[in-house]
Amino acid sequence: MRTTISRLPGLMWPRTLRSRIFLILLIGLALAYGLSFSVLYMERYMSAKAVMLGTLENDVATSVAVLDRLPPEERRHLVDWLSRGNYRFELGPGLAGVPDTSSKGREIAGKIEAAVRHRFPIRVERIPGEVNRLQAHMTLSDGSPLTIDVTPRGVMPIAEWLPYVFAVQMALLILCAWFAVRLAIRPLGELAAAADALDPDRNGPGLSETGPSEVAHAARAFNAMRERIAHYLEERVQILAAISHDLQTPITRMRLRADMAEDSPEKDKLVSDLAEIQRLVQDGIAYARSAHGSGEKNARIDLSSFIDSIAYDYQDTGKAVTVVGLVEGAAFTRPHALRRILSNFIDNALKFAGSAEITVEHNAEKAVVISVMDRGPGIPDDMLEAAMQPFFRLEQSRNRETGGTGLGLAIAQQLTAKLGGSLRLYNRLGGGLAAEVTLR
Repeated sequence: MRTTISRLPGLMWPRTLRSRIFLILLIGLALAYGLSFSVLYMERYMSAKAVMLGTLENDVATSVAVLDRLPPEERRHLVDWLSRGNYRFELGPGLAGVPDTSSKGREIAGKIEAAVRHRFPIRVERIPGEVNRLQAHMTLSDGSPLTIDVTPRGVMPIAEWLPYVFAVQMALLILCAWFAVRLAIRPLGELAAAADALDPDRNGPGLSETGPSEVAHAARAFNAMRERIAHYLEERVQILAAISHDLQTPITRMRLRADMAEDSPEKDKLVSDLAEIQRLVQDGIAYARSAHGSGEKNARIDLSSFIDSIAYDYQDTGKAVTVVGLVEGAAFTRPHALRRILSNFIDNALKFAGSAEITVEHNAEKAVVISVMDRGPGIPDDMLEAAMQPFFRLEQSRNRETGGTGLGLAIAQQLTAKLGGSLRLYNRLGGGLAAEVTLR
């Protein structure tokens, strides 16, 4: 039933929780206010009606008694003085009308009859026309006809300032509903923002635990969950580091024993396998260290000298690494960690493309963007995120020389997080891959 209603064009709920709560509060408060206003209006109308009929009875009784006792020639001078806003006296038979059967007409007729105390026969008729009028016809003691022309007020007059007060009250209702919704939704928005920014590798501030008890309880639960996740990740990395470290000793002993053996094809294969295992262990230790941080302090570096030194180191070994464009400016970062990140990018580019290009730019937020680009086969778009996961290898062969250990990009991502930056991989137009690190 709820799903059917939500699909109807005229009954669709707003998409945001903020809008839904605001709409519910506003409609509820408006209905409650409208009900209160209607009850007050009806009570005032009934009170005013009772006062009007009571006044009509008393005034008519006095006026008829005065007119009945005056000589006919003096009555004309008092008719206008005795008239009121909703009725007036006329000396004469009045106008021809039709019998009135309405409840209001019967009430007015009853009040007039009570006023004259049934001493004079009275006939109440409705006068046809645009204005609702009643005329009560009677005959005084001397036989002179007297007509009371009554114009009943169907609607109680409203003061000119009342609509402005109503508008101000509705504005206050809207303001209060908006403030209540904002107060209720803000902690939820902060919780969502904290969840989006959750990164156990960064020691950022926790979610504020102040506010109402329910909000504080949710914040404490979120902070506890964040600490547990960070603890689990740290424990996992510690296990990896411990295993990798402990493996180095037996690998070294095996390497020494292999070197002491006689030369043979089996010896060469064994030495190659041991070297491969040692590289894997060293990469595991490097990944663990990158997750914990090396304790390196931030320093201010000249980007031009720093990038050129990296490129020259590769060029001295005959590698095709070039710097494209003009490099300017400085950066406040950890130089060794940044060098390790860029070296991983360059090594991947050289492995899969044979060459690498380095560019340095400044984005709209004045952040430094360093990119390492190649013209290799690239990475399928649906695997770009997975490529930065530990031990993920696009090349599925068992050869570590072509496939690597699958930790290079994971180490780069860990180190980038420690620098407070961001890492992005994307395929270039025309082929190739670009690895981009942004330093904020």
